[in-house]
Amino acid sequence: MKPFFIKLLLTLIFIISLSVQAVEVDKATGLIKVEGWETVRNNCIACHSTKLITQNHGTRNRWLAIIEWMQATQGLQQFDAETQETILSYLSENFGPKKDARRSSLDPQLMPKNPYKKTLQPQL
Repeated sequence: MKPFFIKLLLTLIFIISLSVQAVEVDKATGLIKVEGWETVRNNCIACHSTKLITQNHGTRNRWLAIIEWMQATQGLQQFDAETQETILSYLSENFGPKKDARRSSLDPQLMPKNPYKKTLQPQL
């Protein structure tokens, strides 16, 4: 009976290992080597390390907001539509929201009013 369970267990482990796909990661950047990774690398490392990318995760809209912020305040160039689509697709698919992480903070306008916050009155 014991050999049967050992064979069954080994068979299951083998089947599971076949279904898990190995993801190739670029050793120099830490980026996942799938379609679009070179575009992300070429456009992002001009200003910052790719560690700034790999440590963050967000929705497509969150990545778009980050790109727009960098364009408005950090001197990032405007991308043509195809380049921006490639970057957003890569980031949202490979560095999307973590399933086991805490939710994002609420936007300040969605927060309830703080009853303990004092409003400063101008002194006359």
